[in-house]
Amino acid sequence: MSGAGNGDGKDPENVIEVRGLRTQFGSNVIHDGLDLDLRRGEILGVVGGSGTGKSVLLRTIVGLIRPAAGKVRVLGQDVGQLSGAAREALERRWGVMFQDGALFSSLTVQENVEVPLRAVPGLSDAQREALAQLKVSMAGLPWNANAKYPSDLSGGMRKRAGLARALALDPEIVFLDEPTAGLDPIGADAFDRLIVGLRDALNLSVFLVTHDLDTLHACCDRIAVLAEKRVLVTGTMAEMLKVDHPWVHEYFHGPRARAAMTEKG
Repeated sequence: MSGAGNGDGKDPENVIEVRGLRTQFGSNVIHDGLDLDLRRGEILGVVGGSGTGKSVLLRTIVGLIRPAAGKVRVLGQDVGQLSGAAREALERRWGVMFQDGALFSSLTVQENVEVPLRAVPGLSDAQREALAQLKVSMAGLPWNANAKYPSDLSGGMRKRAGLARALALDPEIVFLDEPTAGLDPIGADAFDRLIVGLRDALNLSVFLVTHDLDTLHACCDRIAVLAEKRVLVTGTMAEMLKVDHPWVHEYFHGPRARAAMTEKG
């Protein structure tokens, strides 16, 4: 169990290193002095109470929000120092699945997955279509989902379509924002198993924002707890159960936690 990282980072086993991060909107400070590592090949669950900035942290790492201070290194590169072609090249090495899927409503599932593939030079239409269909299948959707529009899909299917698009460019890192939110227990369990299976098959590193205790039990190698504007503690589930911080203790020992642990046991 640890705080957030050590030294200046640049550990070759870390695919993401965040140091001294400060994010704020006007006078509202969300993170201050936040440190975090994502190790190669692991699934890291990021949890925290409402307003702790879990999704803000994800969006800051991928460059959608500019930090007020600190550094973010992804795959050995300082995200804040990149622009133009170098930035685009780095972005092709990660994929993002936002909470609502963020699909284009006017495009079919296959067309949504093809969007990032259109930036790849030299791909013919047939090759792009075949790759998109492969990614849809990898995300666990049936073949006939390719021609459906987002409005034709259930919530779980939209999430899988969003995941297929995140996988389109064979990324090394996948960011998942509340992947099981709104899913029934059977659908959530299936998604958990899908994430682990894809990590193992594709050697992915996964940054997973969640509030779902079952997902933490089923998927995550380590957990990072956001509190007090920083990563308060990181560690395995077993280590989380020993933390005596009031919020952490309540989260991992409360009624829902006991129910989740009983089911897993």
